[in-house]
Order: sequence, then C-alpha cells, then structure tokens
Amino acid sequence: MNNINRRDFLKITGLCSVFLSISKFTLTAGTNALAGRRPNIILILTDDQGYGDLGRNGNPVIKTPNLDRMYDESVHFEDFHTSPTCAPTRSSIISGKHEFKNGVTHTIYERERMSLKTTTIAQVLKSSGYTTGIFGKWHLGDEDEYQPEKRGFDEVYIHGAGGIGQSYPGTCGDAPGNSYFSPVIKHNGKFEKTEGYCTDVFFTQAMKWIESAKGKKPFYIHITPNAPHAPLDCPPEYEKIYTGKVDERAAKFFGMITNIDDNVGKLMAKLKKLGIDENTLVIYVNDNGGTAGCKVFNAGMRGTKGTAFNGGTRSMSLWRWPGVIKPAACDKLTAHLDMFPTFAELAGAKVPYEVAKKLDGFSLVRLLENPRTGWHEDRMLFTHLGRWKTGVEPVKYGVCSVRWRNFLQVREKNKWCLYDLKADPGEKNDIAAQHADVVEKLDKAYDAWWADVLPCMENEQAYKTAPTVNPFREQYWKQYGGPGPNNVPSGTQAPSKKN
Repeated sequence: MNNINRRDFLKITGLCSVFLSISKFTLTAGTNALAGRRPNIILILTDDQGYGDLGRNGNPVIKTPNLDRMYDESVHFEDFHTSPTCAPTRSSIISGKHEFKNGVTHTIYERERMSLKTTTIAQVLKSSGYTTGIFGKWHLGDEDEYQPEKRGFDEVYIHGAGGIGQSYPGTCGDAPGNSYFSPVIKHNGKFEKTEGYCTDVFFTQAMKWIESAKGKKPFYIHITPNAPHAPLDCPPEYEKIYTGKVDERAAKFFGMITNIDDNVGKLMAKLKKLGIDENTLVIYVNDNGGTAGCKVFNAGMRGTKGTAFNGGTRSMSLWRWPGVIKPAACDKLTAHLDMFPTFAELAGAKVPYEVAKKLDGFSLVRLLENPRTGWHEDRMLFTHLGRWKTGVEPVKYGVCSVRWRNFLQVREKNKWCLYDLKADPGEKNDIAAQHADVVEKLDKAYDAWWADVLPCMENEQAYKTAPTVNPFREQYWKQYGGPGPNNVPSGTQAPSKKN
C-alpha cells in the first residue's frame, strides 16, 4: 500500500491548503506530549494470521486470552492495512515506503530483496541511541549485504527465506533440513542448534536479550515468528485444543496462534517483572490477510491473503503502553507505512531530509494521544500484489486497489469496481456506475502512483545472475561440513549446542 505522490495528489485533487497544513515531512511536531518520550519499542509481527483470528475481533472458536487482554489495554486501529503478502509488508514497515519503492515485488526469485539504498527505521533509531534486535523472520534478502545486521540491527536471531525450511532457486533459502521443532537459527552470523518449538525459541531468546539490554539504552526489537504460516506444524498439545471443533488444518492453525498468545502473555509478565512495563510500547500486528482460519471466521470481509480486497490487507493493530496511552478504538485509515514516522517521533530521532521526503506514511502519535482527533482524512492507499511472472515487464493492472475515505476501488475482470466499505463491508455491491466521478479520480491517482513506483523496481532482472546455491545453505555447510551426495546435507540438523 502507498500514499499517492504529493505533487500528483495536489494536481489531481486541488487540495493544496490541506497538504500545506498536514505536511508529512514534519516528523516531530513538537506539540505532541508523546514526542521524544523514547520508550522501548517491541513490534510483534505474526505470519499469515488474519484480522479475524483473534477472540476480541469476534472469532467464536479461537482462544487468545492474552491478546484479548492486550486489545483491552491498547489503542487498537480498526482500519489498519498492510500489503497482501509478507515480504512486502516487512519492507514497508521498516522503510515507511511502499514495497515497490524498495524493489520488493514478490516474496521469492530475488524480488524479495529490499534495496540497499533503503534507510531503515532500525538505522534511524540506532543513530538516536537505541539498541536494536530482531528475533524470527527477516525475509528481505538472504545474501550477507541484505541481512539485518547490515540494516541497523545489533542483535540478529533469524531463520532464512520466508519460512523455516524453505528453499527456492537463487538466494532465498533457509538452512538445509530445517524444521519448526528445534530449528537451526542464524545468531549474529553463526548457526546454532536450538531446542523446542520455533515460536517458543524466538520469544525466549528475545526475552533474554531484553533482560540483558535493560537499563543500558532504550531498545527497539522485532519479534517475528514464522507461525502460523504453513506448513502447519503445531505442538500436539495446542492442536488438541481445537480437535473436533474445526477441521484438522484449522485446528493446527489456531493451535499455532494460541501458542503465540501464550508467548505474548509470558512477554508481558517479563516486562512487568523487569520493571519496564510502563516504559515499553508493545505493538501487535499481522502481516497480511487471513489464510487457514478464514473459512471459520473472517470478520465478514471479502478476500484473504494475496487479494486486494479489504480482507487481503486489513490487520489487527494493537498498541499498548500502560500508564501512558489510554485504551481506545481508532477508526482512521492507517497502515504499516505509518510505523516508521511514528517510531521516529516517539524516539525524538532525527530523520535525514532526503529520507523523510520519500516517506509514504504519517506519524500516528497524534492518534495515540487522541484516537478521535482529525487526521489525514483524504489520504489514499494503494495495494498491488505484484508477483507477476519473473522476467516479464512489471504489470500495471492485476490484483490491485485504491482506498480513499470509505471507498475501495478494486481491479476485477480488467475494469475498476467500486465499493462503499461503510455501507457494504462485504464488498458485494459494485457502485462504480453510480459514482463515475470517484472512479475517475481514483483511476488518475493510480496512474500517478504507478508512474512514481515503476522506476524503483530494481530486482526484476536479478534472477539472471542469482547463485545456484542459497547463501544460507552455503554458509551452513561451511560451518558444519557438507553437503552430502547430490547437494543433500549429510545430516538433517546441525550438531547439538555442545558442538
């Protein structure tokens, strides 16, 4: 998703006075009480969970007591959006820009690599005195120069590719023979054998690092489990909770989310025990539309992961900072693009002008203080799935949409369809014929947006020079020895910690 280019927006709408009054280039307004408070910031980003996969959002089956409590203690953004798939969302969060502006147009085939020209929020916060860490999924490039330790993260504890055990032609791939149970994890450049379920491993390591970092510097971390992404490898005790209530696939999926929920509970208890609960902002977001749970419950929305409908991009967005921000619902049109400027403003961090002027997001600080205040009422958001066939020219139309006010304009069968999400949240009634002026306005806006992002798609031909072996595999074999015959590792797991 993206905000329209400022110059083109003024040309299309004529709202010069509006943009003069709400310039997005001013990241630290100075009037916000929260600006410069420098909290610890923890972002929990789950993989393939949907907006409807939460008890508080109406799911009648799933058990998420800790997240439900977090919801009750948070400012929760009810019209918050991400990209339709995972790597694009991650690049937009970390950059404050639409994924296409980072060269990310897919999740594999070298097109998941975030441009080396991109400045990350981790780099900005680190330059402002924060220490930074990531625990779990990265998925923005597995080559050394693209890795998180080169993009502003001090502590790095990750798997490769888009999921544990995945491997694709080129650079995108995890350590060989890896699995969700006792996975091999790359820790600050070296592989380590772990014990336990992957989600437990990531949260446990994050909590250890938080304890070690406490009191030295404010910290900024990503906890990014690969769960509940397929393959649906779920601890049996969690799957059992749902056995007989839903089909086997949903039982495993919901079980993986309940496991995440338990870990969120442990994290909250840890923050309180360490005495940093009231100086720590915790955000919980899912990375795209729902997947395996949507047949059970999808909050009445049309669309799932990989679509440009509301159900393909709408995310739960919970922001908890006890004693500082008051729990409330916010209905403003917000997005993952807004995290970069929000974190920068909270930290009082200086964002270089050349970086700030390219941001597509707006700071949410004003809404965290007062969720009902006026806020960028005319913003536009753009969704494009990307994922066109590798080696062809970028495809302008496809799975794409434009969001403005209560309208969602979606490309269907080679034409624009228009829906009023307030009156028709299930997107059943196309009202394009009755609102030709809106269709024309959003069509022109989309044209301007595409012209803006097209030159940034730098990875489209990278597959031609991709290596024949994934970097993670190559580094794993170098560390442990291998590969075995026919490029198969000699063992399916790394040596134990003792070795």
